[in-house]
Formats: sequence, C-alpha cells, structure tokens
Amino acid sequence: MIFAGDADYPEALGAIPDPPPALSVLGDASRLAGPAIGMVGMRNGSAVGRKFARGLAADLGAAGVVVVSGMARGIDGAAHEGSLATGSVAVLAGGVDMPYPRENEALYRRLVEQGAAVSDQPLGTAPTARHFPPRNRIIAGLSLGVVVVEANLRSGSLITARLANEQGRVVFAVPGSPLDPRAAGPNDLLRQGAVLVERADDVIAAVEGMARPAPAPARKAPETAPAFPEEVDEGTRGAVVDRLAHTPLTVDELVRECQLSAASVQTVLLELELAGRVVRQPGNRVSLIT
Repeated sequence: MIFAGDADYPEALGAIPDPPPALSVLGDASRLAGPAIGMVGMRNGSAVGRKFARGLAADLGAAGVVVVSGMARGIDGAAHEGSLATGSVAVLAGGVDMPYPRENEALYRRLVEQGAAVSDQPLGTAPTARHFPPRNRIIAGLSLGVVVVEANLRSGSLITARLANEQGRVVFAVPGSPLDPRAAGPNDLLRQGAVLVERADDVIAAVEGMARPAPAPARKAPETAPAFPEEVDEGTRGAVVDRLAHTPLTVDELVRECQLSAASVQTVLLELELAGRVVRQPGNRVSLIT
C-alpha cells in the first residue's frame, strides 16, 4: 500500500486534482516513479493497430520510458506485451488481485514479475462500470502524456485522452484511414491539436525535458466534494437517463431537471459515456447516442 504524502507516492499522480488517497501495488512499485507514457485504444483493435501498439511500446521501453495501460484486451494488451521486458504498469479498475479480463491473466502474471499493477480500489473488488473512469484518470495521471492508437467516437479511450488534457498532460494520436471507424477517434483528436505519432521518437521529442508533468490548470470547483463520488443508486441513474435525449442539453440544465447534486449527475454521465451511450458536445452539453 502507498499513501498520498508517502515518499514513494508517484509524483506525477500527486500533481493531479484530487489524487487517489491510497494505492495498492503488486510488483515493482519503483516503476511508478519513472517517466511514463500512457497507451490506450479499443478492445477490438485491428491486427495492424495491435502490431503498431506492441512495437511502439517496445521502442518506448527501450528508450527508458515506462508504458502504462489499462490491461484490457486489444490495444491495451498489445501495449503491455510490447513493454514486458522493460517493466510495464497496468492500472486496474478492480483490486490488484482481480485481473480483468480473464483472457489476460497469463499476461498479467508475467507483467507483475517485471513491472507493476496498481489500483485505487480495495483488494477483492470486482471491476464494475463506475470503476473505469477513475482507472482512466490514474492512467493519465501517472503519465507525461497519453497515446491513443485506435478508438471509435464512443470509445472509453477518448475519456482517458480528455482526462489527460484536463490534467495538463500531452495527448498523442496515431492517424488512420478515414474509412476505418477505429481511426475516427485519433483523427478527431488530431483535429483538436493532439500530437501526431508515427514512431517512438515523435513521443519522446514531445516530452523531452519534462522532468515531471505540469499540474493541471486551475479550474473553478463545482458544487461537489470529490471528483468521483463513492456510488450512485439506480434511482439516480434512472432519473438522469430519463431526462437525456438525442437533442443536446447542458449539464447545468440536466442537474436542474433531475434535482440532484452536480456530483451525482457527473458520475452517471461518466458511466454512460464510458458505456458509449452519451456523447459530450461543445458548450458543456450532452446527448444520447442514436
């Protein structure tokens, strides 16, 4: 266990707003201190995408960079495979003793021998939908920047990229064919100013000289306590979903309509966004996905 304020608590993660108060670590905890790059992408990533992620992770590891990912199937798994030899870090949505998915258990065992697994959830906690947004926040928080390899416009990988941007980290994207839906997310990030990645040197050049990530830009705190409330009940989820529509409405309007706290509404929206059921629009608006 590592606690906020400890000498070995990851400095990069401590720079984000509301860092996790405690972390469980399985493996080599020193891996959390090195310069790191997050790498995320779709669970059903293409063969080409997985090959690229594997090669990019291997090259980053060879350059002394720790690769951080979420242990999911697809792009995440390929990133961990490529960086096994140099010590990868997996961030889990459940407890560190609850590897997920089952198909990656063998990879997980190999990873903790040379790298580390980390979670802010108690031991024995099974991963559920509400645990993934905090997991994504930790991936971004441990990293100098986050690379998105493949992601459609509903992918949870774009949540990780958004959180990285909010934390003041560098967002990278691997371009792809406009005919492939899995390239839609990275291509959109590039339109928004993400750094284009074709090789490891593109990533290293962008973060070279960054001793540690800059703290996140100061933002006005919402009328809420922590960034992620402990839990919301089914009644709260139902109230939010019932008032969402395909026509965008602002989050402030949604809070007033539901007569719930802003914290609860934001938590439900994160769950729905991760599940690919809502999309965020300009002007702090949200809408259901058709």
